[in-house]
Amino acid sequence: MESLYPLRFEPIYRCHLWGGRRLEAVLHKPLGPGNDFAESWEIVDHGAEQSVVLNGPLAGTTLHELTTQQGPALLGRHHPQPSFPLLLKFLDAQKTLSVQVHPNDQQGARLQPPDYGKTEAWYVIAVEPGSLIYAGLKRGFDLPALKRELSRGTAELCLHHFEPRPGDCVLVPAGIVHAIGAGIVLAEIQQSSDTTFRLYDWNRLGPDGQPRALHIDAALAVTDFERGPVNPTTPQSTQRPHVSQLVECEKFVWDRWQFDAPQAAGGDHRCHILAVIEGEVSLPGETEALRTGQTVLLPASLPPTILTPRGQTTLLDAYLP
Repeated sequence: MESLYPLRFEPIYRCHLWGGRRLEAVLHKPLGPGNDFAESWEIVDHGAEQSVVLNGPLAGTTLHELTTQQGPALLGRHHPQPSFPLLLKFLDAQKTLSVQVHPNDQQGARLQPPDYGKTEAWYVIAVEPGSLIYAGLKRGFDLPALKRELSRGTAELCLHHFEPRPGDCVLVPAGIVHAIGAGIVLAEIQQSSDTTFRLYDWNRLGPDGQPRALHIDAALAVTDFERGPVNPTTPQSTQRPHVSQLVECEKFVWDRWQFDAPQAAGGDHRCHILAVIEGEVSLPGETEALRTGQTVLLPASLPPTILTPRGQTTLLDAYLP
């Protein structure tokens, strides 16, 4: 059995009507022809959607194969898992996404087929003037009020919103009504789930001239009406001056590194997903640096890995609690 090492994966690009080409312009992704590149799935083990190793002796191996065959080395203290529990992606919202809500683990387990719930967090990389994030219901909007505005085609009246800035991070627990507005490029860490209930689509028509399907009953059934507006998190300082903690929840932790000198990552018996947002870093024994828009998975079995930045660099570090 091959020993594990820092693992790079082939991105999976997904095209949607709300996408564009800023995954290339902002994150230097090598896109093909077209103007609707919406998502780059960087780390995923979800059914047929599988990250495949690009580098080293394990090239061609899927993340699911690594999780099931080398679980202790990959996941460390979090082994065993039926599949890799986190999914990291980049998104380009050229147009406003539909208003959505996701189930929690208990609700997801009752679906056919069963799935994880979906708690997620967003890190804002780039915005256009006037871009908005919609997260949570305004205070005072309960189930009857939301149903009333949905019937009128004015559900936006219920939605809390704010203008994000690059560097903002937003935690969106399962059950929170949300939408990403036009003009935003962001990174997203989430539970490995693709279950989405579309609550409202801004009265738009799809490419075929018809309204897109909505899942209003399912969405309302999993909406958490106890939580109010959601705003960006407040980064917390840590014992490491170059690291601030953006999110800590029961599903994942997300840290931001801002550094210009070599620092050690990992080596704590859990795996780490590192995504470079700005700059680049070199890893020991590798000839190719990890550049803006690129991601690496550090298996739990590795000793501390020294990251050497080239100038001021920002990266995101996602890991299980």
